[in-house]
Amino acid sequence: MLEISNKTNLLEQKSYRYSLQDVEEPNLYRDIYNYEEIPRVAFNHRRVPIGMPEEIWITDTTFRDGQQSVEPYTVDQIVDLYKLMSRLGGPFGIIRQTEFFVYSKKDREALERCMSLGLKFPEITTWIRATKNDFKLVKDLGIRETGILVSCSDYHIFKKLQMTRSQVMDQYLATVAMAFEAGVVPRCHFEDITRADFYGFVVPFVNELMKMSAEAGIPVKIRACDTMGYGVPYPEVALPRSVPGIIYGLQHYSDVPSDMLEWHGHNDFYKAVTNATTAWLYGASAVNCSLLGIGERTGNIPLEAMIMEYASLRGSLDGMDPTVITEIAEYFKKKIGYNIPPMTPFVGRNFNVTRAGIHADGLLKDEEIYNIFDTKKILNRPASVMIGKTSGLAGIAYWINENYNLSANEALNKRDPLVLSLKEWIDQEYEGGRQTSLSTHELEEKIEQLSGGRFRRL
Repeated sequence: MLEISNKTNLLEQKSYRYSLQDVEEPNLYRDIYNYEEIPRVAFNHRRVPIGMPEEIWITDTTFRDGQQSVEPYTVDQIVDLYKLMSRLGGPFGIIRQTEFFVYSKKDREALERCMSLGLKFPEITTWIRATKNDFKLVKDLGIRETGILVSCSDYHIFKKLQMTRSQVMDQYLATVAMAFEAGVVPRCHFEDITRADFYGFVVPFVNELMKMSAEAGIPVKIRACDTMGYGVPYPEVALPRSVPGIIYGLQHYSDVPSDMLEWHGHNDFYKAVTNATTAWLYGASAVNCSLLGIGERTGNIPLEAMIMEYASLRGSLDGMDPTVITEIAEYFKKKIGYNIPPMTPFVGRNFNVTRAGIHADGLLKDEEIYNIFDTKKILNRPASVMIGKTSGLAGIAYWINENYNLSANEALNKRDPLVLSLKEWIDQEYEGGRQTSLSTHELEEKIEQLSGGRFRRL
């Protein structure tokens, strides 16, 4: 049968529908996932079209997946982070939703306090077990949507759940029916989709979900979960690892609309951000992230990274306030005691700091030479240098100008007597055997002394 696609506006074949393949032995893709070797990337040279949705947005799992890998946040910390996230996402809700646990008294207190703030975005959703009591709890709390785990690879179906594909599908469909009965939108978490039999299980299962959704008159969301970070963004890659193939297949063979399609990835192979952007490009409206990328093992998709990706793709921040990213990083460091690796993009201590004298010389002449963008304007974090044995005169001059917030008329150049005197003292420090960088306190103390009080400790 030929139908006009509402995405491409072209006639497309819609006659073929995949049926469940209820195999006796699990398909573990041993040619790709040998376990004793690094997973292989197989190509089939089939291209699928880019099809970015009209709207794209970010969803958050800081208080669910993120919280599982660190010491649990206090109720006050969750409320504070929720408020910061709302400011970051802006009035148009580019950070659309965030998900909470509801199991403990503390979980429910945090959820209820965040709901009481009356903020439109991010919408509060939940993640629950597949029981009638949990659905009732969510309904009683006034939550519109909840996540439900539907593990979809044979690793989980056969090895963890010890069931067949048909048995597990029946169980999942019964669970979703409970959500519909409770009037709650189910968000189905297709765990381990990058090791799943896509046409033998995933597509037939999604087809049944879409059929049930139409009958119930309640939407169902599909979250494609790259649980182990195996997804790859390259064109012409074969399933099950192809991010373009997964997103295209869910839309083309299961008619999942973009606004019901979400990507959730992990960073085991350093591809979390690229895979998430690829999911956007090929048709998923939502990518699921966590603040600072905190999550299982190597972490989730960093939310702050996807804000930058959004702005890169759309040419606008659409009301988001990226300076809040710096506030969030400071909150994690000072209020939570979380140690952010110093080289982490956008939030690490050293992300826009240079130690090299030749780079500092460039910064002194024009910071655009060695800074990725105007970090002071966009993130409220001016570019800076760290003073050490390789800093040079330019690095010292740049540090003084930034540390004391000197205007263009007041700024020192690298031939200023104070800069020369400070460089002489720094050289003596390292010639005497020092190995560490100089602290701000040490530098300010010495500058006060060498400047005759012109510059005092801040």
